[in-house]
Amino acid sequence: MLKQTAAFALMIGTALAPAGAQQPPTQRSELAELASFLSIPNVASDKPDIARNAERLKAMFEQRGFRMTVVETPGSPVLLGELVPAGSKPARTLTFYFHYDGQPVTPSEWKDSGPFQPIYRDKPLENGGRVVSLPSRGPIDPDWRLYARSSADDKGPIVAFLSAVDQARAAGQPITSTIRVLMEGDEEAGSPSLATVVTEHAAQIRSDLVILVDGPQHPSGRPTFVFGARGIMSAELTVFGARHDLHSGNYGNWAPNPAFELARLLSSMKDSTGRVTIAGFYRDVVPLTPDEQQAIAEIPDGDSTLMHRFGFARSEFPGQRLDALDNLPTLNVSGLGAGTVAGQGRTVIPAQAVARLDLRFVKNVTPDAQFARLAAHIQAQGFHLVSGNAPTDRERTTYPLLAKLTRMGGYPAGRTPLTSPIARQAVAAVAAATHTTPARLPSLGGSTPFYLFSDNLGAATVGMPVVNFDDDQHAPNENLRLGNFFDAMTAMRAIVTMK
Repeated sequence: MLKQTAAFALMIGTALAPAGAQQPPTQRSELAELASFLSIPNVASDKPDIARNAERLKAMFEQRGFRMTVVETPGSPVLLGELVPAGSKPARTLTFYFHYDGQPVTPSEWKDSGPFQPIYRDKPLENGGRVVSLPSRGPIDPDWRLYARSSADDKGPIVAFLSAVDQARAAGQPITSTIRVLMEGDEEAGSPSLATVVTEHAAQIRSDLVILVDGPQHPSGRPTFVFGARGIMSAELTVFGARHDLHSGNYGNWAPNPAFELARLLSSMKDSTGRVTIAGFYRDVVPLTPDEQQAIAEIPDGDSTLMHRFGFARSEFPGQRLDALDNLPTLNVSGLGAGTVAGQGRTVIPAQAVARLDLRFVKNVTPDAQFARLAAHIQAQGFHLVSGNAPTDRERTTYPLLAKLTRMGGYPAGRTPLTSPIARQAVAAVAAATHTTPARLPSLGGSTPFYLFSDNLGAATVGMPVVNFDDDQHAPNENLRLGNFFDAMTAMRAIVTMK
């Protein structure tokens, strides 16, 4: 990493002049810049490190000629930038969205290095990938991986974008649009300040097309465009038993066990086919249009590839492919806990059991409505929902089933029609540059603040995920396939130079 850091410093000093006089960028210089950026920790709750990331980003973009504005928020800074090409101002404006924060980390879970000490492997870790060094000359194997937190989500795409601008200038290709960027540092914390920033700085953000560069590419390996993204909301469900833990021998078969009650309650929320049984859960879903159905039919079915990669034999919703299921709302159990101390089980009947849930939304399905339906379902199973932190004495002696449901954040889905002319132009530009028909997905399975641009700003909006589908984002040993990094430069260069 010392060699990479030195290379980054050299590149910053010689290769990033704003007006196009720089030396032609190389794969090694681009990777050196990315590795240096990845070495700055970026967990949203760590304010000093987040500030360092924002300062580095501001410098990186200003060195390319972007006029940068730092918007302070109660959380992390939001960076806004604009690049107006030399000469007459273009009639078209494009806005690229990125985020620079990453998921929390447990360093001991990262093999061979820490999460902020980038390393290369010659293939994926689970396939026996060995730690390697970049060759000093010659081609770089596109199947090699760069391992570090945010290598894929979302620092890799940021550096690929800057490299695309560098490459276009070095090749003498004119930038044909006014280019704007928005980069936030609280995306992994639910984007709590983004709506305010978008509203208050709409004039600096609004454009003919907003492109959200986040998330994994389709498993087929094709360039990917998504015309919507799910919304999200988290919730915590607590089921209560006795006032405190009880001896499992003395009181077993007698005192109620909230862990079993929670298990039964969760099981009531889905049937054996994976369909959510909460009343009205799918009521507001807008059916896919014929164009959207056709777009899915044209994409190679990657389900078997994904199941092999992730190691399971049957999907939860048999008979329907993932690309179609991404257009339905979801209910997920992301965490369970009862009666443990420091990870060790005890022989007790726990006083309470807790489940962490996340719900994803599609267009027209709102967080408020789904939360109300979830609460109604819990009550329909015989539970009394308490409003305080714990049941009162009266509630404990009155109701046999007690639960608490706490909502945490939430925002809706967004969607742009596949027929949007400017979006189709971007897809065509990437197809011509890559000689590949891009995959067009009506909606991303994950959640991004898509709706802020498509609905609140009224701008045509698309997602352009560029990283490998098996990147382990949000998990230990997150990684970026180098071929995806290089291909992302080609795709974004095609868009910023499209006629």
